[in-house]
Amino acid sequence: MNKSTLYPYLALAIGVAAVSTSAIFVKLTSAPAPVIAFYRLFFSTLIVLPLFLAKSLPHIKTLTKKDWSYSILAGVLLAFHFILWFESLNYTSVASSVVLVTLQPLFAFIGTYFFFKERVSARAILSAALAIAGSVVISWGDFRISGLALFGDFLALAACGMVTAYLLFGQGVRKRHTLTLYTFIVYAVSSVTLFLYCVLLSYPLSGFPKQDWLYFLLLAIVPTLLGHSLFNWSLKWISTNVISVAILFEPVGSIILAYYFLEETVLLTQLIGGAIIIIGVMLFLFEKKEVAEISSEQTL
Repeated sequence: MNKSTLYPYLALAIGVAAVSTSAIFVKLTSAPAPVIAFYRLFFSTLIVLPLFLAKSLPHIKTLTKKDWSYSILAGVLLAFHFILWFESLNYTSVASSVVLVTLQPLFAFIGTYFFFKERVSARAILSAALAIAGSVVISWGDFRISGLALFGDFLALAACGMVTAYLLFGQGVRKRHTLTLYTFIVYAVSSVTLFLYCVLLSYPLSGFPKQDWLYFLLLAIVPTLLGHSLFNWSLKWISTNVISVAILFEPVGSIILAYYFLEETVLLTQLIGGAIIIIGVMLFLFEKKEVAEISSEQTL
C-alpha cells in the first residue's frame, strides 16, 4: 500500500477511535442533548477559527453557489444528527444507540449510487452485510421492547440517516476545497443551527457544573476535531461508502469504554458481534483497497 493510499485509511482509523468516545462523554454530562450538541460544535468552531483566518479566508470566494448550498445543508444535517443521537442516549443504552446510529452503509450505498453513480461489488456488499450482522448481534441482548427504549432506538436510526446525508453532501465539496475551509463552514452552520434550536425551545445555555464544561470541550476536541474532521479530510480520497462501513467499528470501542467508565455490562453477544464487525469491516476495506490499487495501476 503506497502513502497516498495508506494515509487516508490511517486517518480513518484514528477518526473511528476518536468518535467512539462521543457517547461516553454525552452520558457523563447533565446538560440537555441540544445544549451538549451546541457547545460541542461551538467550541469546535472556535478552535478551527484561527487556522481558518490564517489560511483559508482568502479561498472562501472560490466556493460556488452549489458548494455553499451543500456546505450549509451539511451543517444543518450534522446539527440535527447530534440532537437526535444525544437525545436517544437518554432513552436507550450506549450499545443500542451506537449500533443503530452506525448502520450508515444501509443509507450510504443507496446515496452514493444516486449522487455519484458509485457501484458496489457483490463482495463489498457481503462484507458490509457481515459487519452490519455483527452490529445486530451486539444489540440482540440489549434491545428492550418498551415505549421509551423503542423511541430512543428510533431517534438513533434517524440520526444515522442524518449523518450519512451530511457525509454525502460534503463529499463533493470536500474534493474541491481544503479541509479547514469546509469544516469551518460546516461547524459554524451547525453551531448557529443548534443555538437557534436551543433559544427557540428555551433550553438553558448556562448554569451547568464545571465537569460538564470539560466534557463539552472534550467532545469538541476528541470526537469532532479528531473524529469528524479526519472523516472530512479522508473524503477527498475515500468514498462515503468506505467511511460509513469503517464507522461500524465505533460500537466496539464505545462498548469497551462504557464498560470501564459507565460500568455497563459487556454481554457475550456484544463480544461475538464485535468480532464479526471487525472481520466484516476488514474484508470490506481490503476489497476497496484492491479496487483502488487496480484503478491506480490502470491509469499509469
